[in-house]
Amino acid sequence: MGVAEVGVPIRDPPPSLVLSSSQNISQRSTTAASESNPKPKKKICCACPDTKMLRDECIVEHGEAACTKWIEAHLKCLRAEGFKV
Repeated sequence: MGVAEVGVPIRDPPPSLVLSSSQNISQRSTTAASESNPKPKKKICCACPDTKMLRDECIVEHGEAACTKWIEAHLKCLRAEGFKV
């Protein structure tokens, strides 16, 4: 606790006030980030099972080079679900 020039004691703000103001700042930045980038609702392993299955089968049977059509279709689906791939 310090003393002001006029002799009035200065108190530090209670920790609860400091914490809540920093929480407000982090909540605002989190809200702003979530509004601009929608968060995926699923895990990436569970998203787009149809295109994933087609992509995987094609790669096993024909090799990755021959399956760009299915790979791109799966990536497009993942992006539509909110993943950055």
